Amino acid sequence: MAAGLAAARGLEPADAVFSGAEVFNPFACSWERTDFAVKGGRVVGFGDYRGTREYDLSGTYVVPGLIDAHVHIESSLLAPAEYARLVLAHGTTTVIADPHEIANVCGAPGIDYMLAEGARTPLDILVMLPSCVPATPFDAGGAVLTAADLARFRGREGVVGLAEVMNVPGVLFGDEDLRAKVDLFEVIDGHAPFLSGKDLNAYIYAGVQSDHECTTLPEAREKLLRGMYVMIREGSTERNLRDLLPLVDACTAPRCCFATDDRHADMLAGEGHIDDCVRKAVAGGLEVEQALRMATLSAAGRFGLHDRGALAPGRLADFCVVDDPDRFRVLKTFKRGAEVIDAGYRRPACPAAPMHARVPEPGDIRITGRGEARVIGIVPGQITTRDMRCSVDAAGIPDLGRDILKAVVTDRYRASGSGVGLVHGFHLQEGAIAGSVSHDSHNIVAVGAGDADIVRAVAEVVRLGGGLAVVSNGDVTALPLECAGLMSALPYGEVVQRLAALEEHARRLGAIENPFMYLSFLALTVIPEVRVTERGVFDVGAFTDVPLFEE
Repeated sequence: MAAGLAAARGLEPADAVFSGAEVFNPFACSWERTDFAVKGGRVVGFGDYRGTREYDLSGTYVVPGLIDAHVHIESSLLAPAEYARLVLAHGTTTVIADPHEIANVCGAPGIDYMLAEGARTPLDILVMLPSCVPATPFDAGGAVLTAADLARFRGREGVVGLAEVMNVPGVLFGDEDLRAKVDLFEVIDGHAPFLSGKDLNAYIYAGVQSDHECTTLPEAREKLLRGMYVMIREGSTERNLRDLLPLVDACTAPRCCFATDDRHADMLAGEGHIDDCVRKAVAGGLEVEQALRMATLSAAGRFGLHDRGALAPGRLADFCVVDDPDRFRVLKTFKRGAEVIDAGYRRPACPAAPMHARVPEPGDIRITGRGEARVIGIVPGQITTRDMRCSVDAAGIPDLGRDILKAVVTDRYRASGSGVGLVHGFHLQEGAIAGSVSHDSHNIVAVGAGDADIVRAVAEVVRLGGGLAVVSNGDVTALPLECAGLMSALPYGEVVQRLAALEEHARRLGAIENPFMYLSFLALTVIPEVRVTERGVFDVGAFTDVPLFEE
């Protein structure tokens, strides 16, 4: 502290002085051409300072380090260190991560793993503890985390609050263990798609403070007006930014921030991270200064992170250097005043992935019946689904003309069998795809144009011990996910290449763009309207298992 004070007063040299850039100030949403000094990883002041190292940033723009307000690192398919290598290059210096994917597979050791791996990277990976493992009482994944299990993490370095409270009925009806989890923390994130009116009032009254599941402007506006922070999400399939952008103005920007939630490695490499959200917001008509405030100070303020989000005396010297605010191409990233230099790939340790699945026989996934069936309708650009009611004869499935295919979820933990449903929107004309990434229980999920191919795809995922696979006519394309069946141990560049090969194989079979991201959400029982689990069809609105054919 004494050295920092002396440097701030100009009585001794700073560690580094950065000169000549236009520096963004999110407190006023303004730019200032100024020099600033750093000591001990923190900004000590602005103006005329001496430094041991001097950086001339003339002709560039400096923006505080970008912050992702809600992300599941596991959804990138990368281990934490590789994820960090990739997003740091895009100007992100802090992410607020919810490790509920790995927690659903491995329990508390999965959280320990993410905290330990995160501590080995320059990126600040701050953790919100999973509130719903499993996601609902109906789900049977690899673990159950109670309030007592979470309590041991409270106060641990890097833990900042309780992650998305997905069990909305549990909140509204006073589930005791969920209440105890909420009572453990001051910062509580929400997850309440379509919740409105008095039930929304009750949800907020219970202590939930934010939501990242808004898909329409009226929904987002209602939640903001009731006091929630709104995280505007732009992931691989959750494309909500364009629809929600009109919510943001000079008054609401402090209550809005960006989140990627679920973004595969190929999108991170090709389009970017929070920098991509900034560019899209500006292209959509938002003032660049408001977009930058959302990407920095707004996110920091939501989580009470008063040591970052802006370049100001006493705050961390986390920032990125860009060529032009509107283009927003990141040239360099600095963490605690030091330029981030890519140290290269380091093979991660990987937690074991429980894989006790029984590969189904074609007869195990055969359906019978005729009449009005519940068909899961994929909604392009969203993770919500439509409850389509279609006249179906089981003998006519797959119905390629109407794009009605079979969806299968196989229990990976207890070998209890497989559930079957029908889905519209994948467009496969032959073959099958399967994966062990299946939010949130992460059983094995598959969609295909024939039972034999579905079985082969599931068998390939089991053989890998977890992964993604496309099969057709004896051809197999796959990506092993050695880390809990969720993340690859490979360098991010190789993961991107393998994802491209998977996408290309699936595309040749007629598949929708990003088929594996849509596939991963087919079993998510907390997102409307209808899903499929290892038990069969699940109606989210009724919150119960239902038969495939209307009775």
